[in-house]
Amino acid sequence: MFRISLDALMILDAIDRRGSLSAAATELHRVPSTISYSVARLEEDLGVQIYDRQGPKVSLTRAGEELLKEGRYLLRIADDLEKRVMRVASGWETELNIGLESLFAPISLETDIAAFCGVAGGTRLRFSRESLTGSWEALLDRRVDLMIGAPGQGPSGGGYVAEEIGKISFVFAVAPTHPLAKVKGKIKKEELLLHKAISVSDTARRLAPRTIGLMYGQNVVAVPDMQSKLGLQLSGIGFGFLPEPYARKAIASGALIKKEVEEPKPDETLYLTWRAGEVGAALEWWIERMRHVDLTGRLIESISVV
Repeated sequence: MFRISLDALMILDAIDRRGSLSAAATELHRVPSTISYSVARLEEDLGVQIYDRQGPKVSLTRAGEELLKEGRYLLRIADDLEKRVMRVASGWETELNIGLESLFAPISLETDIAAFCGVAGGTRLRFSRESLTGSWEALLDRRVDLMIGAPGQGPSGGGYVAEEIGKISFVFAVAPTHPLAKVKGKIKKEELLLHKAISVSDTARRLAPRTIGLMYGQNVVAVPDMQSKLGLQLSGIGFGFLPEPYARKAIASGALIKKEVEEPKPDETLYLTWRAGEVGAALEWWIERMRHVDLTGRLIESISVV
């Protein structure tokens, strides 16, 4: 018989995340004495001290840290198993994690979310945003089940299905107050090096991140998404390439000035991608839905840029 239960591991995880036994008890809807008893019972069963206790404060011992670290892997595996069993039994996933490339706004999926809830109200939806290589990594690391707008070619090794959903063209733009706005003709690379670039950070944690349109030694301000990048360029803080639909209104109003550069950025292909062999009813619904909408038009152009 195992001396470590999933319930005990769940309690250790809650204590660590919440910072105290009482906060963990609140999250797990239990009384603090039950949490304290469960920890003491686990220590007794293992014959190992999991926490150092100094008054009301507790901290993990080295053995406790190792137990929590490895225990979280077991909790994730158990959670995945539970979802798989539920999917087999009902055909619909209990939860679906959808990732959006950071240039897309989740609110742009409003009509799709409403339609999905009308047919699969029992499936929880969770949205997150990733950038560049981080979009592919989130799928392969199982942080998302479906990735909308993953840019460029995916990493080698396979294990996923990718369908092209469109292409995005880019323009180089600066605010009228920026020094580069006064440059005549095509802007040279050496002129760009004199000024600050605004870049979207790659969210990759494990795979090699991408750097797009940046030169060695370039002074850069990195931001988490395309909306932030647009805002800083509108303020005149820096320069950079923007998706044409993002910059369209600002250029038309004069808030941004489109400039030519020696090395323009090529179009970017965007993909709808999911892991091979893991398609449940909810994921199938979203794949089919996304195949029949103009994502590169509706999603991006619905974002207010000025």
